[in-house]
Amino acid sequence: MTTTSALKKTPARAAIASWVGTTLEYYDFAVYGTAAALVLNQLFFPPELPAGIRVLLSMVTLAVGYVVRPLGAFILGPLGDRFGRKFVMMLTLFGIGVCTFVVGCLPTYDQIGVLAPILLVVIRVLQGLSVSGEQASAISMSLEHASDHRRAFTTSFVTSGSASGGLLATAVFIPFAALPQEDLLSWGWRVPFWLSAVVVVVAYIIRRSLQEPPAFIETQAIKVQLAPLKQVTRFHWVKIIRVAACAMVAGVSYLFATFSVAFATTGYGLDKSTMLWVPVLASLLALLYTPLAGYVADYIGRRTVFIIGALGAGITTLPYLWAITQGNWPMIFVLGILCNGFFYSTANAAWPAFFAEMFPNRVRVSGLAVGTQIGFALAGAIGPVASTALSGGDLKNWVGPGMLGIGLALVAVIAALTAKETHRLTLDELDDAQQTQKEKDAVTSSILVP
Repeated sequence: MTTTSALKKTPARAAIASWVGTTLEYYDFAVYGTAAALVLNQLFFPPELPAGIRVLLSMVTLAVGYVVRPLGAFILGPLGDRFGRKFVMMLTLFGIGVCTFVVGCLPTYDQIGVLAPILLVVIRVLQGLSVSGEQASAISMSLEHASDHRRAFTTSFVTSGSASGGLLATAVFIPFAALPQEDLLSWGWRVPFWLSAVVVVVAYIIRRSLQEPPAFIETQAIKVQLAPLKQVTRFHWVKIIRVAACAMVAGVSYLFATFSVAFATTGYGLDKSTMLWVPVLASLLALLYTPLAGYVADYIGRRTVFIIGALGAGITTLPYLWAITQGNWPMIFVLGILCNGFFYSTANAAWPAFFAEMFPNRVRVSGLAVGTQIGFALAGAIGPVASTALSGGDLKNWVGPGMLGIGLALVAVIAALTAKETHRLTLDELDDAQQTQKEKDAVTSSILVP
């Protein structure tokens, strides 16, 4: 059997290919989230409804894309373990891109009535299914190509794609948000969705020459009858729950990127274009800082870095929303950048390696996909929707949404404290440590004899 040491690792190429795909995923999220906060609530729902209700319904369509993600994870995760990380990365690339482009083509409520929000929900469902295997496959690809002492650093480029995607989407939306209202609502909002096609083409060019990691190729040399999904749900269900709970911290980011924009512009009448610069600057810091935080996680541990980031992001949510109610622009920018650009990015840099190293190679994509997508689904549903509901029909209450951010962060921190630190182990040692003897016996006994 070919050993992993005899196969070539390409960490830089894997990191770049993974980064581009995540950029597309978060470009989609940020474009849709920004549009949901600013224009979709006006275009796809009955105009006679109160503004707060329309924003809430718009946030529900955002949440739908997350609610269906666990289903997609149960499908795409095992495909990544069975047919390859690259296979799923290419599949999800086109699924996300096509859905994002189609949103920009949809007719509005004025044109087709109630069918407009129905079509919007259908596209969000397809989009959520497509995206559910992207990060898990990209993280596994990067982790397995990385050197043993740079795994957190290499995988952090996957989540730095969330910063670049958010930065790109919000930067694209700023000039369109500054258009006269009539132009924005007639055609301006569609262009950022159509521009996703450019990201798809770039990502395809980069990913098509990427090779599967050595660890995956070695695993494929062993043919077993025990399917990845069956193995991971039978032997690693506790880890799936732990990862899902840790992933709830994403709700803080969703609250920041979507709810706070609607809260500021609809609830308190703050300038749209100025408000959009807050996530732009936060994303710019995150883009530069995330790999540094990943580098630190390789030295002091994934769990420590994750907890610091999650706790800090949750705590700073409350004063950030308070600053919005005061219309204090310097405080809004400082606290927004601190919350999302620094603290959340700290957690975001550590979790790819932290979560992925909880699972052995043969079920890594399955475990990571199912765990994260359950957590992201809950966070995506709770973050924007619950915070909008807690803020009241006039979007004026800041305490309820702020406490929600703290609560989501505490769930993640408590779950992280139950995990073991893995940064000092090699991938081979991790594979051995993450499997019980019962699991090893089950897999061994199901090896197909030629």
